[in-house]
Amino acid sequence: MRLSEPLSEHFRLVESQKSALQKLGVHTLRDLLYHLPARYEQAGDEASVSGLVAGQEATVIGTLEKLETKKSWKRKIPISEGYIRDNSGRIKCMWFNQPYIAKMYAEGTLVKATGKVSGSNGKLYLANPSLQKNPELQSSGLLSSGASEATSAGQTAILDFFSVYPESRGVSSLWFRSAIKKVFDQLEEVQDPLPAELLKKYNLPTLKTALIWVHTPKELKQADAARKRFAFEEVFMIQLERGQERMLQSHQKSFAVDAPEKEMNDFIKSFPFDATAAQKNAIEIILKDMRSGHPMSRLLEGDVGSGKTAVAATAAYAAVRTRPENQTFGTLQVAYMAPTEILAKQHFESFIKFFDYFPINIGLITGSGCYKFPSKINRDKFTSISRTQLLKWVAQGEIPILIGTHALIEKAVQFKHLALVVIDEQHRFGTNQRRKLARKEMRLPHLLSMTATPIPRTLALTVYGDLDLTLLDEMPAGRKRVITELVKPESRNKAYLHMHKELEAGRQAYVICPRIDEPDPEKAFALQAKSVKEEAKRLKKEVFPHYNIDILHSKMKPKEKDDVMQRFLSHEIDVLVATSVVEVGVNVPNATMIFIEGAERFGLSQLHQLRGRVVRSNHQAYCFVCPESRGEQTMARLKALITAKNGFELAEQDLLQRGPGELSGRKQWGISDIGMEALKNLKLVEAARTEAVELIKKDETLIKHPLLATALTRSAQIHFE
Repeated sequence: MRLSEPLSEHFRLVESQKSALQKLGVHTLRDLLYHLPARYEQAGDEASVSGLVAGQEATVIGTLEKLETKKSWKRKIPISEGYIRDNSGRIKCMWFNQPYIAKMYAEGTLVKATGKVSGSNGKLYLANPSLQKNPELQSSGLLSSGASEATSAGQTAILDFFSVYPESRGVSSLWFRSAIKKVFDQLEEVQDPLPAELLKKYNLPTLKTALIWVHTPKELKQADAARKRFAFEEVFMIQLERGQERMLQSHQKSFAVDAPEKEMNDFIKSFPFDATAAQKNAIEIILKDMRSGHPMSRLLEGDVGSGKTAVAATAAYAAVRTRPENQTFGTLQVAYMAPTEILAKQHFESFIKFFDYFPINIGLITGSGCYKFPSKINRDKFTSISRTQLLKWVAQGEIPILIGTHALIEKAVQFKHLALVVIDEQHRFGTNQRRKLARKEMRLPHLLSMTATPIPRTLALTVYGDLDLTLLDEMPAGRKRVITELVKPESRNKAYLHMHKELEAGRQAYVICPRIDEPDPEKAFALQAKSVKEEAKRLKKEVFPHYNIDILHSKMKPKEKDDVMQRFLSHEIDVLVATSVVEVGVNVPNATMIFIEGAERFGLSQLHQLRGRVVRSNHQAYCFVCPESRGEQTMARLKALITAKNGFELAEQDLLQRGPGELSGRKQWGISDIGMEALKNLKLVEAARTEAVELIKKDETLIKHPLLATALTRSAQIHFE
């Protein structure tokens, strides 16, 4: 057996199993061994069948009898049924949705069965018991009549740990345990990609030992040691990827952006506000990077309203005030990409204001149309132009700044001298995408990625290892802090009264709900929470009958969403009832209130993002947080929203309380559960980063570490494609 071989070569899989494994991403033997347990269950005390009582977690050692597959009479789901017998009697065993179990074990097979005793006295059965074949049980004497006799014979009953895996209908934890045991029995020598000196330095087990310990631990500290090794390995691999990217970029050329210092100072002084110390520091660092002639890769992280767009506009101004090399005419160019059409239009309008005293051609390209500033007819206005004309001017270098959505990286968009790419809330914009934007250039453009999403230090170090990090941790003068209040469900009217006063003063409000539609009352496990559609109807009828109310959610078409936001921006809508779809990038300065229903269902970082929607002006803003559940832990978590000084502090608390999977989403980062869990450990992340940086310095292409190079190639196919 080799780890690269597909499962189908070694296991007979029915269609339901193939489908389940496909969903879980398990295709090869390597995938199987890296499908790690979610948790471990300890076998109950060994007991004889005659001594079992309902509700007990127990382990019975005996032989299997009369295994067969049936369908439940009521729900018609497939069931495996049978009995386990020891010297004191027999008890029924039932496995729901696991019909294959009846085919996996022969009559009379000696097993250790662990599960919960269910049913009522006289009709007891073991529900979904874990089975462990063990031929040594016969000779040990443990079969005689359960644990009581074994103990009296001077033997100690051993409590095993059973691995519980992420499952899908068709493959259970029992199937995984059985399959993994078969692999272990036949597996050839496993080569460890991690250098031996690293294992020794951090006291990590070898790969083979770690695999055995994580799947079949004798004690929990073995499983913990194995998981630590896998966590270190994953973060280390990501850091190697990022380190190689940084090294590659350091060898490449970019444009040396060096605008006159006086012009830069005049531009900053033209802001309609005084730049904060944090903004000035960020601008200084970015301009220094861009002067170097090597491609800058920087992540600018700051709370909503901290002035990231002003910093980006300054970097853009530096680029357009710099001539292309060996030219006395023309200008370098800037591409500014936003995640949505509405946000792209907002940035277009912001840039027009920033460049009011320094007139320059600015273009906007989106799926619905193209625009240019200034208009030939009116120098203070922008005008709609054809896509063909806009692209022609961009290709000729006549439009130095082009703002848009993903339309920017379409093949038809060609720049003449692209020197700077600014990405808003789109952090994983890799080298290949940058090359697409700069097709005609041998030089890689500078990259400034921006986010208002608070990112914990460990996540930033791991996911953005190829980006230098700059924080905007200061708000502009005059910007008032949002007044945040926890609202009990029965006290909503008090908050509504306050909202009425603000609406009467001409302000607007958001109401956020966890669901789009009402939950199905027949579904027992449906999320019981307020829905956008029903809450909008209730608010219109009972609370705000004299105001215009509309809805926004993710199931709406992009054009419908843009239309609603445009009407909200132009104050045709007073109260917008929405899901968390509004959390990123929407800029409506007149919206000063946000009421968040079911607040316990959102992470702290997400709540902070939602609250940021009303920090867009110097008007006093209010955030009402209303949890349905008022458990002690929930209330303590939500109180942090009031006490935390900024989003960065909240992000760290969110990481510790909810975990990084909840914080940012494993799918978004391409990191496994165990890798995400590692992000709680700053020392581990920093150690992995340090070791990766040192290794890349000594062996950039990993020629001296072929096993590591092979493993890194596999890893790169998973992370940040």
